[in-house]
Amino acid sequence: MSARNQGTDYNSSLIDNIFINLPAVKRRAETLGTRRCVKKKWQAAWLMRVVSCIDLTTLAGDDTKTNVTRLCYKAAKPIREDLLKLLKLNKHVATGFPAGQTPLKTRLDEIRSAVADGAAEIDIVINRQLALSADWQGLYNEVHTMKEACGDCHLKTILATGELGCLENVYKASMVCMMAGADYIKTSTGKEAVNAILPVALVGFKPAGGIRTAKDSLVWMSLVKEELGDDWTKPDLFRIGASGLLTDIERQIYHWVTGRYAAAHELTMA
Repeated sequence: MSARNQGTDYNSSLIDNIFINLPAVKRRAETLGTRRCVKKKWQAAWLMRVVSCIDLTTLAGDDTKTNVTRLCYKAAKPIREDLLKLLKLNKHVATGFPAGQTPLKTRLDEIRSAVADGAAEIDIVINRQLALSADWQGLYNEVHTMKEACGDCHLKTILATGELGCLENVYKASMVCMMAGADYIKTSTGKEAVNAILPVALVGFKPAGGIRTAKDSLVWMSLVKEELGDDWTKPDLFRIGASGLLTDIERQIYHWVTGRYAAAHELTMA
């Protein structure tokens, strides 16, 4: 587990007069999937790294105890033991999901309850209205208060980037949340119309929602490696929030080990 972000005092100079060149960001994002081609044993190694960075999530409104139990089993044993050694994934609890507009007191009560029940990490959803109205001090105050309620737990702040209006707001929300003590910043809940996309990631994030294939995950790892370096491709600094991604990664690893693709019944569902 990485060291916790202690946060800083609110400093508006870090987000004032920010301009993001949207066409340049889009051009950079469009080249990421075309300039890098990872194959054979290197692809398998990268996919193993991706597995260690996955936060398995379930977003269904009709979840049952059986579904959640199956997800937990898959998190404990993400890849068949005859293919790979055990890779353990982190568990966390979300509060204010998905809109982030429940009263602050309610969110604080949820955080404290989850911490008391043994949660290792807390996901919170920011109040988008604060960002859209440029009340950055207000957003800082809310996130800072929720970080204090986390105690020793790590805090992930979900920005809902698809609903922030522009990349400048994505940048500012990211910076404010980090100032307030967020240990991770995350693109989305998965419920928004636009979730994890590469232009947003170039601005700043934990990608969540919309990453479904092994090929997609390798593009995201390439982005992180090129923009931030090798250290940031590890789970203490980078995570991918996904539900269906792990199944496709396991399928690709199975192919690399055996030379054939697994039938549906040969791999457990996440």
